[in-house]
Amino acid sequence: MKVVLHVCCGVCASSVSERLIDEGHELIGFFYNPNIHPVNEYKRRLQSADKVARLLRFPLVEDSYDQERWLLQASSLESEPEGGKRCELCFQLRLERTYKYLVDSGWDIFTTTLTCSPHKSAEVVNRVGQSIGGDRFLIRDFKKESGFNRSIQMAKQWKLYRQKYCGCKYSIR
Repeated sequence: MKVVLHVCCGVCASSVSERLIDEGHELIGFFYNPNIHPVNEYKRRLQSADKVARLLRFPLVEDSYDQERWLLQASSLESEPEGGKRCELCFQLRLERTYKYLVDSGWDIFTTTLTCSPHKSAEVVNRVGQSIGGDRFLIRDFKKESGFNRSIQMAKQWKLYRQKYCGCKYSIR
């Protein structure tokens, strides 16, 4: 199948992309992360994702860096704990944009690297993705079957930038 993969960072993209390619999927990466703060952090994560795409030979599309939109929607949830309603809103925003790209590009299905992280609830991410795209969302928990460990191994091998926080200005603290 032709899969649009929402990419949050290079580390998560590494093992997730490898797995999808090994399964025989054709892949296009979609980098839409208006939550990432500050802009230098955004650029570092994009560079890392681009490196993975080049090494694994799949195209990576960067969408707009629309941080104002994200801040407008998330500002009322700034006191939410990590993993709370703000994160769910963030998943929704990014996966809605990925779904729009899927529809516009004519690809088959979409999924996200977000479930590779041990800090993200695959159940929540998958529920949000399925509510947006129905059966066109590929439900996965990419951290399972040593997926997260593989991403760390690949990050070390390829000298990928590893961030120390989720990405949004509220998660820095």
